[in-house]
Amino acid sequence: MRRMSQTTPPDLLTLYPALAGLPALVARLSPMTVPAGTRLFRENDPCQGFPLVLSGEVKVSRSAANGRELELYRVAPGEMCLVSSAGLFAHQPLTARGVATSQTTLCLLPPQDFQAALADAGFREYVLGLFAARMADLTGLIEAIAFQRLDSRLAAALLGHGQTLKTTHQALADELGTVREIVTRLLHRFERDGLVELSRESIAIKDSAGLRTLAAGQAG
Repeated sequence: MRRMSQTTPPDLLTLYPALAGLPALVARLSPMTVPAGTRLFRENDPCQGFPLVLSGEVKVSRSAANGRELELYRVAPGEMCLVSSAGLFAHQPLTARGVATSQTTLCLLPPQDFQAALADAGFREYVLGLFAARMADLTGLIEAIAFQRLDSRLAAALLGHGQTLKTTHQALADELGTVREIVTRLLHRFERDGLVELSRESIAIKDSAGLRTLAAGQAG
């Protein structure tokens, strides 16, 4: 994980109260701030520690040999990175990559301190609880990929952002784990059906109810 500029973080214990029983460990943590787009870790790298996000956001994804990317989840302040914790638990290389989506401040709990912290019951229960929650998120993602039609998933991705969504076809393809050409073809179909109106890096929602019906898999 790359170290960038130092900054004064939000209160670490407010976001991660399970660390309250480990004052000596907390005193050794040093926050760092990275700009948007910074690659924090890569697939197949050894895990350098347990990230504690204080502000900003980290997108965790996997990539294929053909360049396609599948977003697994995002880590917000107070949340846990499943890939990092799994690597530390199993002493194995990382299985995904992490990129800061905005300016992000975080601390990195080194592997040896992570293992020592697991001896504290509060921290251990916290990590295992978040581990289970992240696994549930990934199970939902697998179910969506395996069983939902891509047009339903795309319709769902367009909802919940207001009447205008500022994004690119490539960004939507990355989010859905497919290729840009398929997303573009579907969006043009949506436009012909009167569901959306397309412009450069912008999608105007014209028929929210129709998109919701499609997202629910009820359209023919």
